[in-house]
Amino acid sequence: MTPIEVGPGQVELVVRGAAGSPDARVRLFDWAREDEYHVVFGVEARDDGVQARIEAVGVTVWDRLDDFFDGLAQDFRGWEGERVWTNNHLVVAASFGRGGHVRLSWTLRADVFNNGWECTVSTVVEGGEEMSALAADVWAFLGQG
Repeated sequence: MTPIEVGPGQVELVVRGAAGSPDARVRLFDWAREDEYHVVFGVEARDDGVQARIEAVGVTVWDRLDDFFDGLAQDFRGWEGERVWTNNHLVVAASFGRGGHVRLSWTLRADVFNNGWECTVSTVVEGGEEMSALAADVWAFLGQG
């Protein structure tokens, strides 16, 4: 899950599925800073022959995507119910399951008013060190540049 440099100054982050769906993956790519408060990046989700892509997901410092993942990592002993982070084109839902694993459901939406397509791909990470590493990787991806 470590961010990888794919070109000079260009980093992407890939989150892969677990044993139940090894083909599942979500890729964050083409990061760009709009201004000091706002970044834009692409998101691609794939699983079992399905692929969806959003070219521009805008996230501000007030959206707190990095804090969402940090909170999941800090609660490595688990939580009840589902935690959700959302913005116009991307929804990330997290639920804690048996064996200390966190299921992350990544929903890409073509339209903010729900009259376009949606695609959801799930990945599973271990709730301890793997989630901490993912949270750090999200911080690194969003804070580049």
